[in-house]
Amino acid sequence: MRLQGDKFQSARKRLLGQLGSRFLPAIVTRVVDASLLASTPFFAGLDAAAVETVAGFCQSRELKRNDILFREGEEANELFVVQRGRIAIANRSEDGRESLVALMESGDLFGEMGLFDGIRSADARALETSTVVAVPYAPLREALDRQPSALWSVVELLARRIRAVDEALADTVFLDVPGRTAKRLLELAGDGDQFQLPVTQEELASMVGASRERVNKAISQFVRLGWLEQQDRVYRITNRDQLTLRAR
Repeated sequence: MRLQGDKFQSARKRLLGQLGSRFLPAIVTRVVDASLLASTPFFAGLDAAAVETVAGFCQSRELKRNDILFREGEEANELFVVQRGRIAIANRSEDGRESLVALMESGDLFGEMGLFDGIRSADARALETSTVVAVPYAPLREALDRQPSALWSVVELLARRIRAVDEALADTVFLDVPGRTAKRLLELAGDGDQFQLPVTQEELASMVGASRERVNKAISQFVRLGWLEQQDRVYRITNRDQLTLRAR
């Protein structure tokens, strides 16, 4: 996907001319590998030259745990791709309680909704030392204007986001706290049986949508039943079938 040498420079100059000088950065430095962008579904519809051009405007940002990238309601002018680490996407109630709605890991893209309405719909906070790539909206909009069929990839991504929200709402209605806890643990484990919890107990409770005490009670129940083993933040699923049934 990545262009090299004169071929890249020629494509970049040609597309920069199409985009217009108002988007030319003060110092033209390629700090981001375009292949990181190209690997995300959002950029799937853009050709290699367009992705290279957009990558030329990107910047990498280093974050420490609890660093805030943006807050709900703020003006939005860029989206992000996680290069390493984990980012929590969360909403907050008026009394300060946090609801963790998504966990973004390496290769995940977020912040795209502001591309359409200019407003952040949630907070974004680093859960650990992380590196994200900031992709400014302006050159991205120009690239999409040049290749409007690429917007179908964006629509597909947004459709997946809506389905995830629908599923989370259905879980709240149809699953009790132990059921939701089992489901979140399975999601965090992925295909493996042993995993280290990438969030705190409080953050896990926020993902489940319950108090920390009730989530801990559900985990203790799974341990007593022999479905799960726990040592500090390291978990091992010992009966995936039963845990999966409990998550339904």
